[in-house]
Amino acid sequence: MQPRITVITLGVEDLEAALRFYRDGLGFATEGIIGREFDHGAVVFIDMQPGLRLALWPRASIAHDTGLAVGAASPTEMTLGHNVSTAGEVDAVMAAAAAAGATIVKPAHDTFWGGYAGYFQDPDGHLWEVVWNPAWAAPAD
Repeated sequence: MQPRITVITLGVEDLEAALRFYRDGLGFATEGIIGREFDHGAVVFIDMQPGLRLALWPRASIAHDTGLAVGAASPTEMTLGHNVSTAGEVDAVMAAAAAAGATIVKPAHDTFWGGYAGYFQDPDGHLWEVVWNPAWAAPAD
């Protein structure tokens, strides 16, 4: 099997609040909420980079679609890594996230492996790592 991840879906409690955080707070471009005309269809899609979208979908809708019960959320289940080109960009993204209402879990700091990184949680508790890795080239904008 050739792995091809094209959508990462984050389950959210309040779709309007999640939209405000990602669009208005972080500046992620999106058409906003689409699919309201369908039961459990309201969703937000955000183009992240060529071939990858971030989806924001209510946890209750994910539960309905999958047939699974809504369980307790755990921020340590996964992280989303946002790689940037400089340590200064890490600080800028962390400041923007805090201003948008994120919880700073671990302020930006020098890492043991020679980089610079920090962690924040969005309003639903999803954990983002903002990182500058001198051994990796950040994707071109």
